Parts: sequence; structure tokens; C-alpha cells
Amino acid sequence: MKKIMLLILTVFAATGCGDYLDEDTTGLLYGDNVLTTQDGLESALTGAYKGLGSQWSYGFIHPSANAATIGSDDVTTHPASNKADWREFDQFAVSTTNQRSGAVYNGCYKAIQGANNVINNFTKTVGTKATIDIIVGEAYFIRAFSYYWLTRFYGNIPLITTGEYSDELLTVGKSTSQQVYDLIVADLKVAETNLPNAKRDPGRPNKGSAKAFLADVYLTMAGWPLKQTDKYDLAAAKAKEVIDNRAAYGFQLLPTFAAVFENDPASSGTAEAVFQINGFAGGSGTANATYGNTTMPGEEGGWDDMFAELNFFNEFPAGPRKDATFRTEFGLGATKIPWQQSLTKHPYYKKWYIKGNVVTSSISLPSVMMRYAHVLTVYAEAKARGTGGPDEAAYDALNQVRLRGWATGTKALSTADGLSAARFADEVVQERAWEFACERTRWFDLIRLEKVEEANAKKSPDDLQPIKPITKANYWFMLPYSDTSLNPNLN
Repeated sequence: MKKIMLLILTVFAATGCGDYLDEDTTGLLYGDNVLTTQDGLESALTGAYKGLGSQWSYGFIHPSANAATIGSDDVTTHPASNKADWREFDQFAVSTTNQRSGAVYNGCYKAIQGANNVINNFTKTVGTKATIDIIVGEAYFIRAFSYYWLTRFYGNIPLITTGEYSDELLTVGKSTSQQVYDLIVADLKVAETNLPNAKRDPGRPNKGSAKAFLADVYLTMAGWPLKQTDKYDLAAAKAKEVIDNRAAYGFQLLPTFAAVFENDPASSGTAEAVFQINGFAGGSGTANATYGNTTMPGEEGGWDDMFAELNFFNEFPAGPRKDATFRTEFGLGATKIPWQQSLTKHPYYKKWYIKGNVVTSSISLPSVMMRYAHVLTVYAEAKARGTGGPDEAAYDALNQVRLRGWATGTKALSTADGLSAARFADEVVQERAWEFACERTRWFDLIRLEKVEEANAKKSPDDLQPIKPITKANYWFMLPYSDTSLNPNLN
């Protein structure tokens, strides 16, 4: 079949054989005869969502995105076994043929292709304007979301805005991070305008989702590599819009941390989810999903793909959040062994277990890509690093997250404590590490704050170590060989 970097030909070409696209062509429809109808436009949008949520091939339902973020200090993997792709990330030796890296890459570009079909054709669509506006808003959100993940992983990347294949895609070059972020911001602003306050269903974004991601994007732009510190004020302002209008958007901080990860397959999600990617009930159980085998110990038939780093676990503050975050005893029967006596001698993450029986799971559970708690920490940190330093609202935002997770009786932080703006910001970043442990967040914080080296220098000697000194070159992954081998402009 035609090929162009599994990015553009495999994803963007509409014809071919012997490929997963033969099984699922939703979203590959384009042209005047299809996208002039509202149903056709909706079909292209569905294809974009499927790029983010395939169990076996690409996207975020399976654990590839988790693997790609374990260069942080909260998650590690098995030192032997068949975890080579996982270890490459944890040891800062990611190859261009790493399948976990390619899975995220291909999924995001498939989502972008479907979104581009909508964005480039909606003006010709006949239907209800209000509905078409929402479809378009979701498409812009998906494209921004996908490019945000891609540029944080790979830095300078191909910036594709067409939905149809052409020979020009065979020689496409890389765009700079600035160019990619410019598109992300522009797309999220359109999404913010077009999307309604209420989600069409739990697996879609609303106006608050667009604002929340825009706040997070601004926070990231203020750090490495762009270092545009004027974006801190923009991040704080946009996060505050979400906080002030949380009821209209249906967001809330749940009363207990355990409720966030109840992981009930009968539930469609919680009000803490700002944006989630929904799976489907007809999948193949625990296989290749983030929920299930990948986070289970071998003693329970799990794959030992990812578990807690030792120093991170030991330093984690006691309280209901720690109890709900980790599993420290394993076994299928009545007899349990402590983690110290397990095969890997590490605690495991409870967050990715299904309600009822820890040894079963299903990809029907949504993969939450941002929680409302994250918005609170974005506001607190951005306000601290921006003009004027942290205010009472910033302290309140941090305390909402902190007091829910720490032990009963924990003292709230206040302006009376005399923390400098920098110290307060550090408190927020550390709180985010505890709150979002093993949720693909810590890695990006370490990158934008240029603390990857510092965090990895503090690893326990019983965890995997970097195989060579870490440099800024390790902050981004190389583009997949499947693309660079076919297009020298991507090298």
C-alpha cells in the first residue's frame, strides 16, 4: 500500500490493504459527496476520536502513553522480562523503533487526520448550524489535544493540516515547537468559542475542557523549551475562568480521593473528569489496556509493566490519598504477601484496578486525560509564578487538593506561613506529583521545569537507572524510524 511514515501515509491515505485501516475506516471519509452532510461530518469526527482510543494499535486506552512518561520519578518497570520498550524510557535510551512511542505517535496523527477532515470541510456541510458548530469545536479540540501530546513528546514535528493524501506529504518537513504551539492555542480558542457548557456525552469535551487545556498549554509554554514566562498570567487567568464557572461546566473536586478511582464499569465517569477518552464494552478484557494486566503484579497473573518507584512511595505523605493510590499486598487467595516479598519488591498502583475484583478489568473504563484537581494546581502554580505572586485564591486552590489527600488534621497552608512565591510554586508542583502519581503528569512537569536530571539523580539504587548522563536531548524522543526512513526531511 502507499506509505509515508506511519504518520501520514498509513494514517492519511484513504486506500490500502493489509493494515488496521482496512478494518476501521471511520474518519477516512472526505470530499464533497460525504462531508456535505451532517452525518458525514459526524462520521469524520468519530474517526478522530477513534485515533485516541484504540485498544490494540494506537492512542491512549492502552498503556503506551504511560510507558512513554516513566522517565519521571514516580513510575518504573521490570528490570528484565519482555519490557524492553518500557525500560528504554526509564533508562533514557529510547530507540526510533520503540513500539510504545510509535503507538502514541500514530494514534495522535490518526486523530488529527479525522479532525482535519471536519475542519477543512464543515463550511460545505448542510445541517443544523448549532450542531455543526459543536462538531467543529470538538474537531479543533481533538487536533489541539493531539498536537499538544506530540510536541511535548517529540518537540519539532510535522504539522499537518490536510485530511487528504497527496504526494507532497512524502516530503513534509518538521515545524518548530513555536509553530505547533501557535496552532494548538488557536485551535483551543476556536473550541472554547464553539463548544457548549455541557458535554454531549462524557467522552467529549465542553467549553470548560477547552479552557482547562488552554490553561495547561500556557503553563507549559512558560517553561522549557519556549520559556515564555508571560504565559503564566494567561494560564492563571484561564484556569480561574474554569474554577469560577465549574458548576456550569459540571466539574467538581470529589469529596474523597478514593471516589475518583472507584473505577466502576457501570459508571460513565465522574464530575472530576475535565476530559476523558471512552473505551468500549466489547473489548478483550484486561489485554493490552491500561486498566488490568499492565499494572498487576506477577503474583496475580499480571504483566508487571509499571509500578511505583521506591523513593517516591516512601516519601509519599500518609493519608487517604496514599491508601487509594497504592497496593502493598498481593495474592489471588486468602494469603497475601507484602510488596517487600513480591517478585519485583515494589508497591503497585491501585488507580488502574477495576472495582470489585482487582484481577479483572475492562477497557470500557474511561481514560481520564485531565481532572479538575489539575486545573486547581495549574491556577495555584501559574499565579505564584506570575504577576503579584500567589493570592488567597491560589492558596485555596492548593489546599482543596492537599487537604483531601493528606491525613486528617493536616494544617492548611496560608499567606501567614510566609512562603515566598517560588517556595509556594514548588509546593504546588510537589503536590501535583502526589495527586497525579502514575497519571502521565509528572514527566511533563519535570521537563518544563528542567528537573528531569535532578529527579532521576534521587532514584533508589534498587530502581532502574539511566544508562548514561541525561541531557536536554533526552527531553524529546526521536521520531519513529518508520517515518524518518521514508522521509529524510524528518531526520
